[in-house]
Amino acid sequence: MKTILITGGAGFIGSHVVRLLVNKYPNYKIVNLDALTYAGNLENLKDIEHYKNYEFVKGDITDQKIVGRLFGTNKFDGIIHLAAESHVDRSIANPMEFITTNIVGTVTLLNAAREQWKNAMDGKLFYHVSTDEVYGSLGETGLFTETTPYDPRSPYSASKASSDHLVRAYHHTFGLPVVISNCSNNYGPNQFPEKLLPLAINNILHNKPIPVYGKGDNIRDWLYVEDHAAAIDLIFHKGKIGETYNIGGINEWKNIDLINLLCEIMDKELNRPQGSSASLITYVKDRAGHDLRYAIDSSKIMTELGWKPSLQFEQGLAKTVKWYLANTEWMQRIISGEYESYYSKQYGDR
Repeated sequence: MKTILITGGAGFIGSHVVRLLVNKYPNYKIVNLDALTYAGNLENLKDIEHYKNYEFVKGDITDQKIVGRLFGTNKFDGIIHLAAESHVDRSIANPMEFITTNIVGTVTLLNAAREQWKNAMDGKLFYHVSTDEVYGSLGETGLFTETTPYDPRSPYSASKASSDHLVRAYHHTFGLPVVISNCSNNYGPNQFPEKLLPLAINNILHNKPIPVYGKGDNIRDWLYVEDHAAAIDLIFHKGKIGETYNIGGINEWKNIDLINLLCEIMDKELNRPQGSSASLITYVKDRAGHDLRYAIDSSKIMTELGWKPSLQFEQGLAKTVKWYLANTEWMQRIISGEYESYYSKQYGDR
């Protein structure tokens, strides 16, 4: 019997982690702490919201009183910290929001865990989920490893790098049991439509322009979100204290090639003439400080823990497209803002 706190569990990746653990470990109590800002959506968890081993708590990780009350009423065996501001464009527009959530919020949780576990740290774990963007940008060759020096290039990646350093500092200074994972770009169901793939899917569906930065030459390593959730489960249960694990899809794509593949799939699914969706591609001014290439070496988690991606990218992308086309109401509720009323309908205004 374990009690696990998952922060940001109503978000894209977080909801998949919550669902996996609630279903896989019926004897665990899973507590989901989420502030339900724009990207947090409780509709992502409708299928498990009434399970006896699941509890949702609305709250901000930067609020010491809320975090303190939560730790006062629960004896957590582990924390899986996913809550974060995560969109690069938003971080360029409003860096302070990212500094507050990603740095101050992480330290608030670290302090609460340290206080609760100070007399008995055996069997406890603070698992911090991070990003490959902390490593900066790669040239045409090479891969990010767990020992790649940090070189963040955006306010988002700098804030995540800072939180990574603080988690390691609490391990080395206070003996807090921690693990960190850094993951490549995720895709799949329930992703907020400011991100590339759901945005493009929705725009194609409505015959709107598909914005592509610059010439579309930026390269990313893509991982299906359920494979990331499985890796998080594995690291949480079998990862070595104090270690970092890089999680990647072994799946590099230029943005323009990715969009062209998506257009082919969408034309097929929508019974449109091939080339219809590609005609919507519109090149826009490049993002400030846009990193050229990310690519992860996943050999450590594969060798030490036995993890590997379950889907080939073409399979995962086709599966993702089918999900969004079958859940157009979910997308429309996001775009209209109606999804934000779900909490008050389910839980009242408390």
